Amino acid sequence: MIRHAEQKDLPYILSIYNDAIINTTAVYSYEPHTLAMREEWFAQKMADGYPVIVFEKDERAVGFATYGPFRPWPAYQYTVEHSIYIDPAYHRQGIAKELLQAIINLAKEQQYKTMVAGIDADNQGSIALHKKFGFEHTGTLQKVGYKFERWLDLAFYQLLFEEE
Repeated sequence: MIRHAEQKDLPYILSIYNDAIINTTAVYSYEPHTLAMREEWFAQKMADGYPVIVFEKDERAVGFATYGPFRPWPAYQYTVEHSIYIDPAYHRQGIAKELLQAIINLAKEQQYKTMVAGIDADNQGSIALHKKFGFEHTGTLQKVGYKFERWLDLAFYQLLFEEE
């Protein structure tokens, strides 16, 4: 079930996000976050009107998605950049696909014009998923991150929402 996140989901969201920090290149960060950091992040998302949604299974959040500003300047106000993270125990169950569809729908409802995805260039699963939804590769920034003793390339994908 997909629903809007609540305060009670934050420990699960934290665990999922920290796993991505510690074990993957999905997040170009080194240090795990604290619950206080996730609480501040969540409060800011709510204050700014950006959704945080979760996929609930087995009576807990096993994945989450959100979006926020692409860049902080006013001319970018119609563009958002999204994030999706899934608990590794629930990978390959279609959860990311459902969350991506839901976050796209929310962005359209809020009348955004384009959605951006910054994806580690080696993350072929995420790239394939985004392509299925019509995201197009718009460029790759080479060696912009360094993690796990290697340089990382960041690929950008963009979905333009059709005028309705």
